[in-house]
Amino acid sequence: MKVSSQQITVRQLLNGRSPLATLKDAADVAFGSDVTPLRVAVTGKIRAGHTCEIEAVEPKIYGSDDTEANVFDYRQRRLARTNAFNAVMLIPTGVDCAIGGHAGDATPAARLLASVCDQLVLHPNVVNASDVNEQPENSLYVEGSIICRLLMGKVGLRKVRQNRVLLVTEDRRDAPNVVDQTINCAEGARATLGMDISDVVVLEQELFMQTGVSDSGRVTGRVERLGRLLDLLRDRRGTYDAVALATRITPHIDTVELHRSYFGEGGPNPWGGVEAILTHLVSSVLDVPAAHAPTMSSEALRTESWGVVDPRKAAEVISTTYLFCVLKGLNRAPQVLMNPSGVFDPSVLTAEDVSALVIPDGCVGLPTLAAVEQGIPVVAVRSNTNLMRNDLRALPFRAGQLHYAANYYEAAGILASMKAGVAPATLARPMQPLRIDRVAAEVETNGHATNGNGKSKRSKTVNSPAVSAGAEKPNRNGSTISANRNGSAVLVEVGGK
Repeated sequence: MKVSSQQITVRQLLNGRSPLATLKDAADVAFGSDVTPLRVAVTGKIRAGHTCEIEAVEPKIYGSDDTEANVFDYRQRRLARTNAFNAVMLIPTGVDCAIGGHAGDATPAARLLASVCDQLVLHPNVVNASDVNEQPENSLYVEGSIICRLLMGKVGLRKVRQNRVLLVTEDRRDAPNVVDQTINCAEGARATLGMDISDVVVLEQELFMQTGVSDSGRVTGRVERLGRLLDLLRDRRGTYDAVALATRITPHIDTVELHRSYFGEGGPNPWGGVEAILTHLVSSVLDVPAAHAPTMSSEALRTESWGVVDPRKAAEVISTTYLFCVLKGLNRAPQVLMNPSGVFDPSVLTAEDVSALVIPDGCVGLPTLAAVEQGIPVVAVRSNTNLMRNDLRALPFRAGQLHYAANYYEAAGILASMKAGVAPATLARPMQPLRIDRVAAEVETNGHATNGNGKSKRSKTVNSPAVSAGAEKPNRNGSTISANRNGSAVLVEVGGK
């Protein structure tokens, strides 16, 4: 069993059909019937169509209920509940997000967003910072593929008091102390957090995980020798609730050079992409929370000094195992419930209970496409720049479904206004006037409706002069109004914010 990445071009992704259905059809043609896609990213648009990068596993895999694991499975939500305000915060792994693309550096933003939500669903890439994890108290820490399936309507989440965590690592004959440090980290988590970790499984044969970079610059990778790991986890199912993985990642270039380049020159976290592939696979097969921490790839790194690094990466240079954040996150990660019906259950969060999705601007994957089809409002944060080159306004959002925020301060304000039932457009000044539709009175003549002058009835629409369909126009105060195709304003930009 192995996982690899492939790029495909999808023609007419936004041709009026469901983008999800179009993407699924394209993936089926590209990969065939004996392969299961795991991760999907739409990286941009070229003349031939939209470029998509897909990581897939072969042979195909099956979930805990023995049905084929399919990331494209979709259930339309029954309604949008309003008894609580729950948001999903997503920062894709490996696309060099300015905020959240390094080592838990989106945690302040997550804590801010969580303060205006009843619950905030987030994934490890948002808050994992090696030995540090300061996730909000009202957050639900779940693996990225589970967020995909939550928004696709295929799983629900139930809060727990505590999980039984199984820790899996691997024998390192080249660096025996790596296993010792991994065990010591787990013991420290037991002694300080009171975690329920009863077993550490040490694989005699290492997994093969290698970093890689796609044509778009997005970080990806290859994973092989997975069969033994999955067999072991299946055999032990019932003895654990969550899986922590601590294994070596082999760099695609010299390991010291890779570290020196990342800490000195910047760029996306080189390990995150292949880690996401592994945890997507484990969560898809076992339907449990999973997270990964890389172990030291070479003893040569022990003698290296990186100096004072970018604050966003600082948590990594002070750690030796990178594992504690994973253990803390999994300690109370929610239980995954399969195939929810959408019927109200106060103990379960489903797609019906998701009030908004917050993403970096330009990021399109299955969560964004699912939100479009589910009618979930999306807040795109412009300051969180990244490698993806997509215009979100091209997606078939409903009027008022897509909101832009200059930064996470504004994103929190937009969420707060949604929660309070205040239309964001009413907070901007100057306020745009209402559009007035005048409909002529009907007068029947010989059985035909006319407007009183013997002519067929016609309606007259008076549009605000500041708004025209599909355009952006500045007003006298420098504000910008962006309108969608039917003329409904969807963006207000005031003073560059």
